[in-house]
Amino acid sequence: MGRLDGKIALVTGGAVGIGAACARRMVDAGARVAIVDVHDDTGQALAVELGERARYLHADVSVEAEVAAAIAATVAAFGRLDVLVNNAGIAGPNKPTHELTEAEWDRVQAVNVKGVFFGTKHAIAPMRAAGGGSIINLSSIYGLVGAPDVPPYHASKGAVRLMSKTDALLYAADRIRVNSIHPGFIWTPMVEQHIAAMGGDVGQHRRDTAALHPLGHLGEPDDIAWGVVYLASDESRFVTGSELVIDGGYTCR
Repeated sequence: MGRLDGKIALVTGGAVGIGAACARRMVDAGARVAIVDVHDDTGQALAVELGERARYLHADVSVEAEVAAAIAATVAAFGRLDVLVNNAGIAGPNKPTHELTEAEWDRVQAVNVKGVFFGTKHAIAPMRAAGGGSIINLSSIYGLVGAPDVPPYHASKGAVRLMSKTDALLYAADRIRVNSIHPGFIWTPMVEQHIAAMGGDVGQHRRDTAALHPLGHLGEPDDIAWGVVYLASDESRFVTGSELVIDGGYTCR
């Protein structure tokens, strides 16, 4: 018996990186999964790889109508919605605050914050109809601590942390649990691009970034996906409004 047998999940940003790992592990655990992204070729290929238990849907999470349509399509295809993984996110420009444009700031908030808002907003009705559910919001270590870089990203992830707690309280009576996950540096295309943008010796930058974690290495997408499986499962039925920190010890300092 799988840990997620019978559950229907939707993962935003599900075509690559952490999102793709979440889709794979949830399917492995018995769920049926809607993979939502804007990277159509990659997302469709992943859905084919995962077989009949997966379906790819195009949606830009910064556009409310597209998010609503993806959630409606998931319910139409699979009959219900039990789990929402609000994973889609972008890093945005790495500039000090005084050099950022309004458009640069707004784009990050539109994806990272409004995307979570839209997903949650449109998941509530089908989750109520299902008798409850689990909403899992991907924040970051930088939703817990600060760092002198990427201000729009850090602000957005702090917002996601508090949104999760607010919604945990708002929807507890509906048996809808809402939790946030706070990854350290995970070797994904986003982190790879971040390190490459530093210039110079990319290998050394990667080693230096790994050394920021007391365990001495970067995480892998599956490290986060297993946390998502836990929060999606009935094993976490008494867990809501919590912060699951998966960071190799980064925030222990």
